[in-house]
Amino acid sequence: MIRPTELSDSYGRSMRDLRVSLTDRCNFRCLYCLPETEEAANFYRGKFDALRNPAPAKLRPPEWKPRSEILSFEEIERFVRLAAALGIQKIRLTGGEPLLRQGIEILVAKLAKIEGIADLALTTNGFLFAKKAEALRAAGLHRISFSLDSLDRDNFKKMTGRDGLKEVLAGIALAQELGLNPVKVNAVVIRGINDHEIERLAELARDRNLSFRFIEFMPLDSGRAWLKELVVPGKEILARLQAEFALQPALPSNPAETARRWSFADGRGEIGIIAPVTEPFCGHCNRIRLTADGKIRTCLFSLHEHDMKGLMRAGVSDAELTEQLRAIVWQKEDRHHIGEPEFVQPERTMSCIGG
Repeated sequence: MIRPTELSDSYGRSMRDLRVSLTDRCNFRCLYCLPETEEAANFYRGKFDALRNPAPAKLRPPEWKPRSEILSFEEIERFVRLAAALGIQKIRLTGGEPLLRQGIEILVAKLAKIEGIADLALTTNGFLFAKKAEALRAAGLHRISFSLDSLDRDNFKKMTGRDGLKEVLAGIALAQELGLNPVKVNAVVIRGINDHEIERLAELARDRNLSFRFIEFMPLDSGRAWLKELVVPGKEILARLQAEFALQPALPSNPAETARRWSFADGRGEIGIIAPVTEPFCGHCNRIRLTADGKIRTCLFSLHEHDMKGLMRAGVSDAELTEQLRAIVWQKEDRHHIGEPEFVQPERTMSCIGG
């Protein structure tokens, strides 16, 4: 079979969205990604004991890749340029925490100039945003998403391992002042940790006119402590929000949108629910991921990666790199297997993969 010239897979999906991780390092230690604090350990121990699970979480410090193994800005720019020529239109810079990458505004300026890139966004925990905000906006950043899992200072610290709620809220406000639009905020909901804050977080979205996303807890934590009992299903989240607020369904902005969205009746802000565990959206997935160390992942839960960095550093031509990328994407998985007997959690955590 002859593959089309655009970046397509064997299931007829065309890739339009590329997530680029700039670093595997992070200055937070979130429960659902890199848990390391005693509070995190105690939480998981309690949950495992309650569920009579014989293998409690083993929290271990992360092992960062050396700088030499991380893609340079020039390598990232080259890869994005080739991907854009194949139909990629949206770039989201992720981590780890991307704002830990020195000179990130230089990369943003390079990517903003690439023909075909219509949307350039950043996902951050927000702690360092104030230091780079104006430079990023001036460099050509279009949109930004913040992680905010709790509005309670103590609970925020329990979930992230850091005392940074004030800085994150200030970063969200600054992004709005600078005209980044829309400003999105994401919360990973974990039963017994922050599910009691769902309504309060939605109220923040309305008060501050934010696009707020509630995300189901996924098996991507380094402690390998994910349990389906800790997942708050998207339908449960929606039922609680509809009981509290007058919500109106919002039309999808594109067929590959991952969030089901609702707007508040007064027109200020919106909420969205991303439910990859209980309501997978694999059938219209249009994204691929480039890790900080130069590996392509065709699914967030891929068990195999494809080395782009090795090819670039071996001196392959743009044409060869393009053909290899097309061949990789053609083999993209039809779906993830969360909840199925054969599911295997990826070796890498969310911090290493890129959100």
